[in-house]
Amino acid sequence: MASTRNKNMPSDYCLQQRNYSLANDYRLYPNSQTGKAYNPAIPCIGYTPSHMPNSTFSYNPTDIESNLFGINSSNLVYHQAPLAPELKTLDFTSFFDRKAVTLPNPLVVEYGNRPFPIPN
Repeated sequence: MASTRNKNMPSDYCLQQRNYSLANDYRLYPNSQTGKAYNPAIPCIGYTPSHMPNSTFSYNPTDIESNLFGINSSNLVYHQAPLAPELKTLDFTSFFDRKAVTLPNPLVVEYGNRPFPIPN
């Protein structure tokens, strides 16, 4: 007996495969909310980044973490070679403009005084 359901049609099979492909693209997108940033940088002032992958700070993050946890430190057959961390330098970025701070010359800090805002 022949199948009469739509799920066995070639067009429905192609649609299902397309949905699988789109779901994989969404999950495996490298710059998603759980992935890497386009241009990783540390903010100059303001907030502390809540999540940055360990590969942002070093070229060999797994080796550094394994060394810090002492993994393979008691291997008597193959001695562990000394680790040389390969660190990356990150740029600093500013998310808002700040006014320049002006200090009197010479700066004298007196105890018990309150700051006075200077009007514009």
